[in-house]
Amino acid sequence: MNISRHRREALPRIDLAGPDRDRLLPLCRLKPGEIWQDPIVGHRVGVLDATSQEDVRRLTAGETVGLALNDPPYNFSVGGRRSTDLFQVSITEYMDFSRKWISAQLGSLADDAAFYVWTGADQRRGFAPLADLVILMREFEELSSRNFITLRNQRGYGTPMNWMSIRQELLYYTKGSPPFQPVYTLIPRILKGYYKSVGGSIRDNDARSRSPTIRAGNVWVDIQQVFYRLAENVPGAYAQKPLAAVERILAASSRAGDKVLDCFSHSGTTLIACERSGRVCYTCDVDPVFAEITIRRIEHFRQSGRTGWQWQSPFAEPEC
Repeated sequence: MNISRHRREALPRIDLAGPDRDRLLPLCRLKPGEIWQDPIVGHRVGVLDATSQEDVRRLTAGETVGLALNDPPYNFSVGGRRSTDLFQVSITEYMDFSRKWISAQLGSLADDAAFYVWTGADQRRGFAPLADLVILMREFEELSSRNFITLRNQRGYGTPMNWMSIRQELLYYTKGSPPFQPVYTLIPRILKGYYKSVGGSIRDNDARSRSPTIRAGNVWVDIQQVFYRLAENVPGAYAQKPLAAVERILAASSRAGDKVLDCFSHSGTTLIACERSGRVCYTCDVDPVFAEITIRRIEHFRQSGRTGWQWQSPFAEPEC
């Protein structure tokens, strides 16, 4: 297959690849409604609809999970180009979609469970959909709001007339009382500030700990956005999340052996993170191409130890 190069990646954004994308479909082992069962660990990957409660139950085989991590489409254009699959709809339609997929997962959450949602905010559209999603989440009385986490975005690109207009955030909710384990980062303790008087002298916050690092707070500045030069990069997966971010969530909100649910698999990052940390992942995507990439990524990792393909194609078939 002669797919034109996008920058330095072997595949362009899959959702924008047009007719060339259709040539990938015969290479996908799953059709809509089908589920791949991992014979080694028990991970499950499906081509399923996140808004269908029945599909979610089929994915989890009727089990409940203690952690759900979701990265739905943000409903705005990226890089000045609008996706043909994740197209921008009205905010009313997008909230209806969001309400459906959140509702579909509630029955598969354990009594004590963590629930994370990646979302975006576009200041040109009144900070949608972030503002609307936060309000929508209040409808689900089973879930309690716990935190609002900001990730470092690209290095200020597109800011000659403004601060960055598009950002991505991570919302953290809980059902019941799930476990939480503070996670230390590689960020040095460089920020100091007086916090109290001890023995008549003012001590800064370095006195609280001799550790050279600090716990992750709600602003994650130490995690790099994924791009083609990183080993974990998956060409064609335009919305890939950093493996380090997902592994941080797993470490904080789950234990080894736990089941983790992700109904927007995309590049398969949650699956790889679960594999590396001893969790079992139940994940799906409505697009067979992304489901296939997810399966190939875990197979590629087990064969080579590599977490992605950098700039090379996940599809190594001769016709590609």
